[in-house]
Amino acid sequence: MRAITDIEFKKLAGYIKTNYGINLKEEKRTLVTSRLHTVLAENNFKNFTEYYEHIIADRTGGAVAALVNKITTNHTYFMRENAHFFYFRDTVLPYLKSASKDNDLRIWSAGCSSGEEPSTLAMIIDEFFGKEKMWWDTKILATDISGKALEKAKKGVYKHEQIATLPSYWKLTYFKKLDNENYILADKIRNEIIYRKFNLMDDAFPFRRKFHMIFCRNVMIYFDTKTKQELISKFYDLMEYGGYLFIGHSESLNRQETKFSYVMPAVYRKEW
Repeated sequence: MRAITDIEFKKLAGYIKTNYGINLKEEKRTLVTSRLHTVLAENNFKNFTEYYEHIIADRTGGAVAALVNKITTNHTYFMRENAHFFYFRDTVLPYLKSASKDNDLRIWSAGCSSGEEPSTLAMIIDEFFGKEKMWWDTKILATDISGKALEKAKKGVYKHEQIATLPSYWKLTYFKKLDNENYILADKIRNEIIYRKFNLMDDAFPFRRKFHMIFCRNVMIYFDTKTKQELISKFYDLMEYGGYLFIGHSESLNRQETKFSYVMPAVYRKEW
């Protein structure tokens, strides 16, 4: 396996942080090297300097996309941190239903990975509204920087063990068996989710209307304090008053520096 020098790691880490906000600390050096060594071998790069120069020179976007897919960790599962979903079902949805003036709920799953999070939200929404669902626009925007993860999310195919812990009603209603190992999400759920590739480090967020709820969980653990604060500020500006922000349980907001109000662990609200 090709080794990476201090200078090479600094250049690569700097590029990733500048463009994607991911803060690759020194302790991540071995992980980065192991994940990228096959890329170097397959493309006959002699060292990481050649690989870095290739990324900088590439105008197709393919090299950068491959890099992002390699360094990002797309680990998730249905009902992850389930207290969030119960709160969404029991508190947030009733509030949004009563407060909505046009039967339009705008929800963003930022860092959606392979789709389990937005799919869970869509199933909860469908069950909550029942027959009234046809009168509501509740499509969920789901974004990620990993094209590979998004392709998997769009297919909506999951192994039996991945859905094993879901309620029996959900498995019967929202999934169809493909073979002995795999299930596919029902069209009524897949059609409720709009998947887009999006970089949270982009200067401009091209959203014309504000969101009622943003899920951005276990994404900011990769960001330094300054990057996280800037993103949280953007989220605040993009949210309707009364809207909710959900982050990961391993993450937190500095209450002295954010306008969001604390609701419960990893849940915040735009109240003013």
